[in-house]
Amino acid sequence: MSDIVNKLWGFCHTLRHDGVDYGDYIEQLTYLLFLKMGEERGIDIPKKYNWNSLKELSGTDLTDHYQEVLRKLREEKGILGKIFTQAMPRINNPVNLKRLINMIDEEDWSSMDVDVKGEAFEGLLEKSASEGKKGAGQYFTPRPLIQSMVRVMKPDPRTKADFTIADPSCGTGGFLIAAYEWLMKETKGALDRDSIKRIKNKTYYGQELVPRPARLAMMNLFLHGVTSEIKIGDTIYEPFDGKKFDCILTNPPFGTKGANQAPEREDFTIGTSNKQLNFVQHYLSALKPGGRAAVVLPDNVLFEDKAGEVFKILMQDCNLHTILRLPRGTFTPYAQGVKANVIFLQKGLPTENVWIFDARSNVEGITKKDRPLTAKHFEEFEKCYGTDPNGQSKRKDLGEAGRFRKFHIKEVEKRDYKLDITWLKDDSLEDADSLPEPQELATEAITELEAVVDDLREVLELLEKNGE
Repeated sequence: MSDIVNKLWGFCHTLRHDGVDYGDYIEQLTYLLFLKMGEERGIDIPKKYNWNSLKELSGTDLTDHYQEVLRKLREEKGILGKIFTQAMPRINNPVNLKRLINMIDEEDWSSMDVDVKGEAFEGLLEKSASEGKKGAGQYFTPRPLIQSMVRVMKPDPRTKADFTIADPSCGTGGFLIAAYEWLMKETKGALDRDSIKRIKNKTYYGQELVPRPARLAMMNLFLHGVTSEIKIGDTIYEPFDGKKFDCILTNPPFGTKGANQAPEREDFTIGTSNKQLNFVQHYLSALKPGGRAAVVLPDNVLFEDKAGEVFKILMQDCNLHTILRLPRGTFTPYAQGVKANVIFLQKGLPTENVWIFDARSNVEGITKKDRPLTAKHFEEFEKCYGTDPNGQSKRKDLGEAGRFRKFHIKEVEKRDYKLDITWLKDDSLEDADSLPEPQELATEAITELEAVVDDLREVLELLEKNGE
């Protein structure tokens, strides 16, 4: 697998000299891989625009025809039209395009083990995310974190016939892939034909605002043998056709970009322009009764203005049983400086106790090379979480010196339902040698300023309404 990744990724560096960035390269690779696998699998692609039509050409005939292929296929219906939405050629050098086609053609992708080709594509996405300023980084959640969330959530479609799993901010599809991979590992692939057909075709749903990562998600799932429904659109303003889900696994976009007004939705109780808080309200609405969610949220979302109001309602309708404070630098190198948490909840019963695991205090910050994020960072958390995906395993409060504590809803009420609860003294913050990197400090400052701007914007809107 690594040989395939290294070979294909190595070619990206050649294309960089032609002005093709990392994200563009992965996107073009997606188109070509689909055409190659379409030929191998017998997918109905117009003969004039299939893989063989490209393979047979060279020179300017090749680049001209490639442009025509993308133009025609984006007009098709079904998965063809979705994969090739807004497709444009970015490799204009015929020699380089021919070389890439030959490299892909050397591999028999359909005969490859699903895990191998899936991991190969995942490997390319990860490289693009970590090395490219314009790659998939803004849509990429570190795999060790995703896999840990999936392991404790146990999103098992075998539990009922209409079980559905969704990621309303799916990016390149990492959570959906991990959920499927967890199932395959759990069952060792031993599923009857009807079950596997249902699971592969009617279980996994995603929504993504930006067309490029949405295409990558579709291709990612396709390479794993999964036909998922990926919708392109703004989840907050264009929810998934009112569909409800059994399990939501997601990392909504950080920051406040584009969040300048409160969405008008009848199912949103609290009016706020805060994008992450609106996502939280969306999850509450999008879950079936008894449905579960695991959601990544930045620190400020747990305590800033309107957070208490949103979480008060949430904890009346859901059991928000667990919060995981993530290590500093978890999103390095994709989004350096962001401090974040994962909240785990189940819809249907009110919250009685909130358990918090502190994986941040007195833990060295994550770095790309020296201290990368690994599964070991979550081993203790997973043990404390227990085997019950609903957070109902027998648990032990480890006291003021421990990392796992229980807080009764009465204590949360006294804090006006704001969940920035800490108890461990972080000695590393008092050590000058352990201070966060300047980029991390700058990111924190920006996050706080954005929160202030949001508050001021809401005040301004209120004044304007009163002026009317």
